[in-house]
Amino acid sequence: MATVASRFYDPTGARYGIPTYPWRLAPDGYLTRRQLRVRGLRPGGQPVAAQVMWRSRRSPAGWRVAYFYRLDKARPVRPMTPGRVRALAAAMRARRTCPGCRTDAGYCIPRSLGLCVTCAYPV
Repeated sequence: MATVASRFYDPTGARYGIPTYPWRLAPDGYLTRRQLRVRGLRPGGQPVAAQVMWRSRRSPAGWRVAYFYRLDKARPVRPMTPGRVRALAAAMRARRTCPGCRTDAGYCIPRSLGLCVTCAYPV
């Protein structure tokens, strides 16, 4: 009987189409998007280079996947321009503004309520 680690071990990509490794066994030089971001990098248009698969009871399929990109092909993150800073500030302001009372709640309005807590639950 094959173990879980051997079922997800496919370094040539013959079974899954891209090189696949079990949890915690990916070779050096491959990073996820989050790991690249911590280093100030982005994938830069490169395709997914490898994946890590592991069993998960939370997933309907029974396994989960994390995609990896090559570190040597990653590019630096683009700096924030003044226009992007303004757009981000406007988007966050819209998320904090209550549509009922039109005030800045000081926090992001919960989508489940659609209003600030004061308007959603009046006393």
